[in-house]
Amino acid sequence: MADWSKQRYWEDVKEGDEIPPVTMNLTFQRMVMMAGANRDFSPLHHNNNIARAGGAPDAYLNNGSIQTMWERTVREYIGLDGKIKKMGPYRLRVFNTLGESVVTKGTVTRKWQEGGEHLVEMEMWSEHSKGISVGPGPVVVTLPAKRK
Repeated sequence: MADWSKQRYWEDVKEGDEIPPVTMNLTFQRMVMMAGANRDFSPLHHNNNIARAGGAPDAYLNNGSIQTMWERTVREYIGLDGKIKKMGPYRLRVFNTLGESVVTKGTVTRKWQEGGEHLVEMEMWSEHSKGISVGPGPVVVTLPAKRK
């Protein structure tokens, strides 16, 4: 669980730092709830038979849910005072299907200052038993500075 009482600052981040992984088990209940939360009611995301008829191996996670997993991982790293500026583009490589445990993680690739902001770029990806399923892709965030 994230400790929201702690804040990461720009000065504490180094290029090459690893973003702690977050694992999400794709249960039927979770997939239905995530599809409903982002209002993607396509049965491909919760009905195995329809997903298979469309050529997928099983019901699979939708794009909005993948973005949610990336956002959760990044948010836990940057803390409540960090801001996500840009996510992606990223590439879907393999379906994230029912029953998989998907791990989202990344590394810090760059940090810089621009226009008064303290920016950090990360390379993020998601993986499961079949390898990398989504990504890699960039995420750019701002972090608060200890010194102004």
